[in-house]
Amino acid sequence: MNTVNIQVYQAPQGALLLGAYENKLCLCDWQARSRREAIDRRIQVALDAHYVTAKCDLLDQAALQLDEYFQHQRQQFDLPLQLIGSAFQQAVWHALLQIPYASTRSYLDLAKAVDNEKAVRAVASANGANAISIIIPCHRVIANNGQLSGYAGGVDAKKALITFEQSRLL
Repeated sequence: MNTVNIQVYQAPQGALLLGAYENKLCLCDWQARSRREAIDRRIQVALDAHYVTAKCDLLDQAALQLDEYFQHQRQQFDLPLQLIGSAFQQAVWHALLQIPYASTRSYLDLAKAVDNEKAVRAVASANGANAISIIIPCHRVIANNGQLSGYAGGVDAKKALITFEQSRLL
């Protein structure tokens, strides 16, 4: 069986679980999220792996880049990613990577970005299944009416991240 090296990163909004598999980041997710077990099971089954708490260079690099982000020194991440999900989910996650720092998009905008305007609910579900939070910026997606909606780290964390990013532009 393979291993995913994991460690905890303490973000200002809460603890993130970081995971690396074969020198690619496969996990940067809120440790206390409601779907923690389902996300972990999806990753472990797809990679035929189990989690091992261990340091590795990639996790150190991910922590450093997150530190830089939270110090307003980084707006984009430069890490190799291992996306684990369906082709549709991966298309949504790639579209999330195109949302500029400090900007927001609606679920409808995201559905249009993956050329499936009628798939707003499926896009929202894929957004919620993102296991690489912040780095793949699912927090930048808001409801069509401009309101904040669900987020794996909680709506308060989502609001804090959006406000944090936008504060740098003031």
